[in-house]
Amino acid sequence: METKRHHLGLGFLLLLFLPAECLGAEGRLAHKLFRDLFANYTSALRPVADTDQTLNVTLEVTLSQIIDMDERNQVLTLYLWIRQEWTDAYLHWDPKAYGDLDAIHIPSSLVWRPDIVLYNKADTQAPASASSNVVVRHDGAMRWDAPAITRSSCRVDVSAFPFDAQRCGLTFGSWTHGGHQLDVRPRGSSASLADFVENVEWRVLGMPARRRVLTYGCCSEPYPDVTFTLLLRRRAAAYVCNLLLPCVFISLLAPLAFHLPADSGEKVSLGVTVLLALTVFQLILAESMPPAESVPLIGKYYMATMTMVTFSTALTILIMNLHYCGPSAHPVPAWARVLLLQHLARGLCVRERGEPCGQCRPLESAPSLQPPAGIPEGPCHEPRCLCHQEALLHHVASIASTFRSHRAAQHCREDWKRLARVMDRFFLGIFFCMALVMSLLVLVQAL
Repeated sequence: METKRHHLGLGFLLLLFLPAECLGAEGRLAHKLFRDLFANYTSALRPVADTDQTLNVTLEVTLSQIIDMDERNQVLTLYLWIRQEWTDAYLHWDPKAYGDLDAIHIPSSLVWRPDIVLYNKADTQAPASASSNVVVRHDGAMRWDAPAITRSSCRVDVSAFPFDAQRCGLTFGSWTHGGHQLDVRPRGSSASLADFVENVEWRVLGMPARRRVLTYGCCSEPYPDVTFTLLLRRRAAAYVCNLLLPCVFISLLAPLAFHLPADSGEKVSLGVTVLLALTVFQLILAESMPPAESVPLIGKYYMATMTMVTFSTALTILIMNLHYCGPSAHPVPAWARVLLLQHLARGLCVRERGEPCGQCRPLESAPSLQPPAGIPEGPCHEPRCLCHQEALLHHVASIASTFRSHRAAQHCREDWKRLARVMDRFFLGIFFCMALVMSLLVLVQAL
């Protein structure tokens, strides 16, 4: 039986044009069957015995391939196998009268077909499924299998890019027949994924089917439709390796500017270099992302990282200003000496060379500029006493005062440098923790 249907499906068009005497017994029976079926048949009317009868159409969709997902234009292109089944009340016969032929394959343009279309299609081209054949069984059951490339509109939400999931619906229904004339129902609870070709960018989670009956403003009768919702999740491995991990490493490198010695002269240049690198990656990311109202997750991460690097560079400049305080700088305030140079320095293990961690050198008070004691007050009666050498005493006092001034200025500069090291160590920990926490929050989305 299958062999008969196979040969008849391959050469049925020849049977239509060859004379009956040129055919074999099987061909003559098929030719006679075709003439008998289509003698008074018309494909312009619904094939029902009663015009008030509803024609039931079963729709089955098999997803074969995801051709393209255009996020910028929000268009999804799919390759589908669409099967429609219905019953034609005028195409039935007794198989015994035609050599046990229970099914024939004929061009679909010869029979009535449901005008089921994709409601949310995104192009104006006619579907390329009109040239496929339809299988007609002896009891009037019709089966029309047709491949189709569909371009449907899909609202793309990139707020979680590149860890986003999309829901794209494909709504099929009759364009002119209402629910009282044609009723469409899905076969099964979802589309078939048995012959699906895996996509390199998207992973298909499922394609459930749902039947709805809607009433539109133009018409009073209900219109049933079937919506297949394609559930997609983006494969984020390429985006993580090419866009996310470089940004993570760069963001972890930015706080190390606080660890560089101030005398190296590279603290500010490191922050500026990191900021330029992030700007380049931001431009690359902007080219690969579709325009949207909401900022994607990776875009928020880039902006947060660039903001952090900008603040760290500004703080580095302020800390370097503290480090290079000149002789004219005021001494470190008392509250800063107690809070920063004692407690915070001890907690951050900022110590002088040879000083154990957890201990800090005692704070030296500013040296007094008063002349040293020991010179007796009042007139001296010793002729050789140094108190009578007024010029020499004046020079010695000037030298001592200059030495004390230089020593006080040196201690003041050392205090400011020590304060700069304490601030460097403090902001190193703060910004490194911030970069680590932001990176972990983004990378956790990939798990």
